[in-house]
Amino acid sequence: MMETVIDRELLEKIADLTGKPVGAFNIRKDSGCDGRQSTEHIKITSKEDKPGIDIRVLDGTKGETCHIPVIITQTGLSELVYNDFYIGEDCDVDIVAGCGIHNCGEQESRHDGVHTFYVGKNSRVRYTEKHYGEGPGTGSRVMNPQTVVYLEEGASIQMETVQIRGIDSTRRDTKIVCGRGAEAVVTERLLTHGDQTAESDMEIILEGEGSRGRVISRSVAQDRSSQVFYPRMVGNAACFGHVQCDSIIMGEAKIKSIPAITANCTEAQLIHEAAIGKIAGDQLLKLETLGLTEEEAEDCILRGFLA
Repeated sequence: MMETVIDRELLEKIADLTGKPVGAFNIRKDSGCDGRQSTEHIKITSKEDKPGIDIRVLDGTKGETCHIPVIITQTGLSELVYNDFYIGEDCDVDIVAGCGIHNCGEQESRHDGVHTFYVGKNSRVRYTEKHYGEGPGTGSRVMNPQTVVYLEEGASIQMETVQIRGIDSTRRDTKIVCGRGAEAVVTERLLTHGDQTAESDMEIILEGEGSRGRVISRSVAQDRSSQVFYPRMVGNAACFGHVQCDSIIMGEAKIKSIPAITANCTEAQLIHEAAIGKIAGDQLLKLETLGLTEEEAEDCILRGFLA
């Protein structure tokens, strides 16, 4: 586990791991299991019918973390993985995922992951997923994550997705269904550069009375990269939903943001807002008067925006 410098650096970037994880974990490397550990309350087993794992969190589990990062270090490798999460009732857990690709060759390296969550009554889940690509090769680095979440009564998920740098192409599909009194909060942060492309298709369905949903998307598109965001909030009961998309565009980049809200109940309260713009000149000027170069000032603003 974590045999090479590349392995260790990738795991630190996508999952903040600097050694053997504490608690339950499953580390996937180049389409194989590179390390696994279950705990008394979190059980991880391999699927028998297709690639992937089942993660079962027992009722009442609180204060535990499960790490399930994926790293790819071979050029030309392409995989599709299915991970299912069964979260019991009255739980409070953290799940840290993420994928890192180091491509040093000429062929495409690709990871497609399908994550499905079944979250029991009154349980809280914090889910973090970071994507990162690197390597001297000319082969592309591709990631296409799909996440589906079903929240039972009173359950909640705080989902944070981050694309750090170096992913040439990505398509993210997200669907969350909220039951009575359930809450979904999705924070999306994305940086594209060069000729990279990124698409995000998201649907939050507020199915139960008193359910709540919030989407916060922040992105930066540099050079000739392009981004498309399509977040949708659907209110089928007395509920509250808010969609917010903010983007900074630079160089010759292109950004399309299409937030949508649909109310199928007179008691649904839904809001959406979107903004795309460049870095304000007065912001750059203020930082430059403090001694920063224009490049340093831009970097400081972008880091703060995506924080």
